[in-house]
Amino acid sequence: MKAWTLLFDIDGTIMTSAHAGTSAMAVTAKELFGVEEIAPLNVHGRCDRGILAELFQGLGVSYEQHHEEFSRRYYQNLPASLIENQGRLLPGVRSLLETLHNEDNIALGILTGNLRQAAEIKLQHLGVDQFFSFGGYGDQFADRNDVAQQAVDSAKNRVGDKFSSDRVWVIGDTTNDIRCARSIGAKVLAVETGGGSPEELSSAKPDLLLPDLTTCELWLSSLKEV
Repeated sequence: MKAWTLLFDIDGTIMTSAHAGTSAMAVTAKELFGVEEIAPLNVHGRCDRGILAELFQGLGVSYEQHHEEFSRRYYQNLPASLIENQGRLLPGVRSLLETLHNEDNIALGILTGNLRQAAEIKLQHLGVDQFFSFGGYGDQFADRNDVAQQAVDSAKNRVGDKFSSDRVWVIGDTTNDIRCARSIGAKVLAVETGGGSPEELSSAKPDLLLPDLTTCELWLSSLKEV
């Protein structure tokens, strides 16, 4: 039997970080560049590589010269920021992941714009890192479509002969999640927990749109039946 590959976004889908990431970036920018504050960053549905490039451009510093040191310090600052901003799991997530993890025909991965180490820090903070064994991340790419392809390639390596491109779902909370899912031919479960309006998400035509992950029993049953 071929496996279902489920690719989860993190921020707004698995968790709410209450801007812990941008807060940690601001602390890091102060440490490294001496700035008291940074300009507001549009992070919703974007990749960290593009976000950092925008941040560095606004500060007038070189991305290539500074991003490695910035990232290292950012990883150090992120755990405290998650605590201070009360980063937490969204409703229904833990029970859903526990259920999915116990299914033999389901493989769980990550599809996020976060830098890989930042994603791992967030998942460890939430106590759900053990559920995920592959994924696509925002280290190399500014376009989420490229991250989606990386996630698929990672899934193929992990799942092996049980992988099927016809049995891939992306679970996300933004229109960018829906767009990148279509770029890899995946189905989409969209949730309203990331701040996107039902109208906005519906206009992007996900296969399924739910208020949150507490109401996905029928979807879960369909994965078990096929």
